Amino acid sequence: MKKVAFIGAGNMNRAILIGLVNNGYDAKAVIVSNPSPEKREALASDFGVCQTPSNIEAANQADVIVLGVKPHFIKAVCKEIADNMDITNKCFISVAAGVSIAQMQSVLGNNANIIRCMPNTPSQLGLGMSGMLAAKNVAQSDIDFADSLLKSVGKVQWLANEDEMDNLITVSGSGPAYFFAFMEAMQKQALAFGFSEQTARDLVQQTALGAAQMVVQNNESIATLRENVTSKGGTTYAALSVLAENNLDQIVSDAMQACKARAIEMTEANDS
Repeated sequence: MKKVAFIGAGNMNRAILIGLVNNGYDAKAVIVSNPSPEKREALASDFGVCQTPSNIEAANQADVIVLGVKPHFIKAVCKEIADNMDITNKCFISVAAGVSIAQMQSVLGNNANIIRCMPNTPSQLGLGMSGMLAAKNVAQSDIDFADSLLKSVGKVQWLANEDEMDNLITVSGSGPAYFFAFMEAMQKQALAFGFSEQTARDLVQQTALGAAQMVVQNNESIATLRENVTSKGGTTYAALSVLAENNLDQIVSDAMQACKARAIEMTEANDS
């Protein structure tokens, strides 16, 4: 069994760690490092994993190192690890946005085994969507392990290049926030109609959940599902007409393009 080190105990690393252990992985083969004792000790107490304040100690024990620190810390953490141990047979999985495989190779070496991953926050519920990209030299056994690791918290899509990763960030990486924003706007209007805060939330969240499940459980296109709810001249038609008049498609497109542009900017900033 591979030993896995989680460097950082933020939301994403925590979600992956919990998913891994909850799916039967031996907790004693998992170690988490974090400067904050509160976070790592809580994981050790709740899930039986090992913990340490030292990134070096964690990485030295591991076959697979999951890098869950903030993007601007990735290079420094990679250098810290590379300067203190032989990383020849270690596999690095990065969940940091805006840090390319090439940028990590500039610190870890061109032959380093690196897999880049972009999960999203529903991974915390086991409903994540993760994009995965492997360096060319990564062994199939490491690819298979990374695949199973991220499937413990949702679905996985393997990508061909960094440009595809930037595109995926705009769809599934940041995507939950788009839906939250729309739900928030609906909730505000429900409150304006006079519903209580709890009733407004219940109405919006159950409607969103039901709509998502209809997409999951139907082979029909999303467009067809929308059309099935929309009788010409009816109430839904009136609402969707307003969205169309305000060019919802273009608004969403512009937002996603802005997201991609920012992802590229972040990557370029990490070149410095």
